[in-house]
Amino acid sequence: MSARRTEIGLGTRAQPQRVLAVGVGLHGHGRGRMQRSLDELGRLVDTAGGIVVASTAQEVRRPDPATFLGSGKVEALASMVEEAGAELIAVDWELTPVQNKNLEDRLGVMVVDRTAVILDIFARRARSSEGKLQVELAQLRYLAPRLVGRGKIFSQQVGRIGTRGPGETALEYDRRRVRDRITLLRRNLERVRAHRTLHRKRRDAVPVPMVSLVGYTNAGKSTLMNALTEAGVFVEDKLFATLDPTVRRLRLPSGREVLLADTVGFISRLPHELVEAFKSTFEEAASSQVLLHVIDGSDEDARMQVEVVDGVLAELGMGQRPRIEVVNKCDLSPRHYAGESDSVSISAAKAQGLAALIERLDRMLRLEFRRVRLKLPMGRGDILSDIYRVGHVESVSYEAAGIVVDCELHRKHCGKYGEYAMG
Repeated sequence: MSARRTEIGLGTRAQPQRVLAVGVGLHGHGRGRMQRSLDELGRLVDTAGGIVVASTAQEVRRPDPATFLGSGKVEALASMVEEAGAELIAVDWELTPVQNKNLEDRLGVMVVDRTAVILDIFARRARSSEGKLQVELAQLRYLAPRLVGRGKIFSQQVGRIGTRGPGETALEYDRRRVRDRITLLRRNLERVRAHRTLHRKRRDAVPVPMVSLVGYTNAGKSTLMNALTEAGVFVEDKLFATLDPTVRRLRLPSGREVLLADTVGFISRLPHELVEAFKSTFEEAASSQVLLHVIDGSDEDARMQVEVVDGVLAELGMGQRPRIEVVNKCDLSPRHYAGESDSVSISAAKAQGLAALIERLDRMLRLEFRRVRLKLPMGRGDILSDIYRVGHVESVSYEAAGIVVDCELHRKHCGKYGEYAMG
């Protein structure tokens, strides 16, 4: 059984799918926070190919076990669906399978939660074979407990938000076959992970420091990647414009080379299924010497976004990784986040502040380096080339006994050249 990827529906329809967005706030969280989250849901719907034709919000003291929202709100939603001509309802929270089914039964249209919208975007945007495997695994884990009793509504919604990618195929199979598919996907991803580990070992044989870009989605990571390396990474003013990681070489002012990796953006309440499925994607970031945390300084929710990124990094075991806080979009006003005292302000779009960022990165990497003197055998220019690539060479002198090199090497690389060390 293989999952069909389809581009039917929103991407090919004359009109985008009409969506009623429902904001939800837990009691005590504040209406401002609820409204900003609802606005973000609207951007997610737009990225998924829909259009928000109406929206509403409600503060919930205690979620209803049957429908999450109260009976009065459900009745109001039914009227709004009819008045706005909505084809789908998107709820800005994570619904249980029972709540999801009950809402659809009462409202007569398909209902998706925040998680389903994000998964749908990932299904549309994944391009690499590994990315597709990861998204399919995440979607099937999410859809498996939601299949019973939803066939009729799902069959009417093929190719729409919440059904693209493996979502369509999953409807045609029972839970047992879905579980079998999940097991197969996990095995395939393990093989991909083993293949990546082999490549990493080969790369480490000629070690080059790894630096990873992390941050909230749409903070400008891909734009910064292009500005620094001319990588040609796809950039769009939508959430999750790029999913598959890109790695490029970057030469620093000292002459040292690093590998710069772009990673998938984070988002508030990132589905646990995606965090689990994409752990292998973040293996590159986990092996990085430095993280560049890119922050949209023009976003009024920047501080909350910083907390979200910190939380996901901690969940991935990268909370203590050395990092540089990069406050992007400094050319825009008003600035809602100026950063910490040691932050670097840039405008990736206008290439402002990049020299200061690169110099700061060079200095930070140098803190991890040790000053050594090596005597290389005459004629081993290949070793000298490696040292130029991974370290900072201060002087080279050719003597009768060999090539004497004064340089700085990262402490984890010193052992490789230990046999040539003097003193």
